[in-house]
Amino acid sequence: MEPTSVIAVVLAAGKGTRMKSRHAKVLHEIFFAPMIHHVLDALAPLDLARTVVVTGHQRERVEAALAGYPVAFVAQREQLGTGHAVLAAGREIAAAGGTVLILCGDTPLIRSATLAALVASHHASGAVLSLMTTCLDDPSNYGRIVTDKDGRILAIVEEKDASEAVRLIREVNAGIYCVEAGFLLDALARVGTDNRQGEVYLTDIVGIARGEGREVRRFVCEDAGEVLGVNSRLELAQAHVALCGRRNRELLAAGVTLLDPATVAVAKTVTVGPDTVLHANVEICGNSVIGRDCVVGSGAVIRDCRLGSEVVVGPHAYLEGGEVAAGEVIPPNGIRIAGR
Repeated sequence: MEPTSVIAVVLAAGKGTRMKSRHAKVLHEIFFAPMIHHVLDALAPLDLARTVVVTGHQRERVEAALAGYPVAFVAQREQLGTGHAVLAAGREIAAAGGTVLILCGDTPLIRSATLAALVASHHASGAVLSLMTTCLDDPSNYGRIVTDKDGRILAIVEEKDASEAVRLIREVNAGIYCVEAGFLLDALARVGTDNRQGEVYLTDIVGIARGEGREVRRFVCEDAGEVLGVNSRLELAQAHVALCGRRNRELLAAGVTLLDPATVAVAKTVTVGPDTVLHANVEICGNSVIGRDCVVGSGAVIRDCRLGSEVVVGPHAYLEGGEVAAGEVIPPNGIRIAGR
């Protein structure tokens, strides 16, 4: 695809009522970073023409948290639904033209490769709209994909508006779309608020496209975990565990020993040399660099440190900042904080 052909719109205006928090939902941390950082990191390799983030609740804080990202911001002054949020970016969408990739800032497990495959599939199909779907054993709280007898998408029905029969459908809307800009803006201008929420549903553009005889395609994400939307503390924890697991599999493949991978958390910003051994309940984050043939004892925490090769860090040690020379031994419960 042409690098200038796609604009991304990331929806990050919601409050996240089910989080039971005074903080904006997308700022809750997962795997050492606000969840929206993971979404923007997934978009980065796609070489998009532009990325627009729609903010609303606590927008000043959200925008400040994204200061290091090359994104533009638009404000959704009132939270009146996903379609209304996309319309807030209408000027940017109209100016860019081409294809719009829409996703939410609360889907931190989505992979770059999956997004790239969606865009490629959309362009190859010639469809006006492509939406990502997946199948769940428990589809509660997700919009259901309603199809005709030939398997063609007819509509997406939100759970609060669904009949008992529709609620039995296991294929759900993942909330990620590729749609042609001209159709998107025209369709959203016609979407009403005749639903139980009284909101402008982005999903209504599916019915509009079908009513006009336009091609609507679905792109099935086989890994349902990738499209997990974080709406509760439970889902927050599940997303953290999933990202830790991905990172730990990378470390194991690179020659690092993890004695209890389920309890080890190593940020993606950290470099760990081969033949290093990480014991249980270890946390390493920030811009830390761990040399080769090191041993990090159980319960140790390392933040923004550089360790030479063959360093031994005793159990429950705490290291923050600075450097540890090759071959040095940090005793159990040792504390070393740079500048103190």
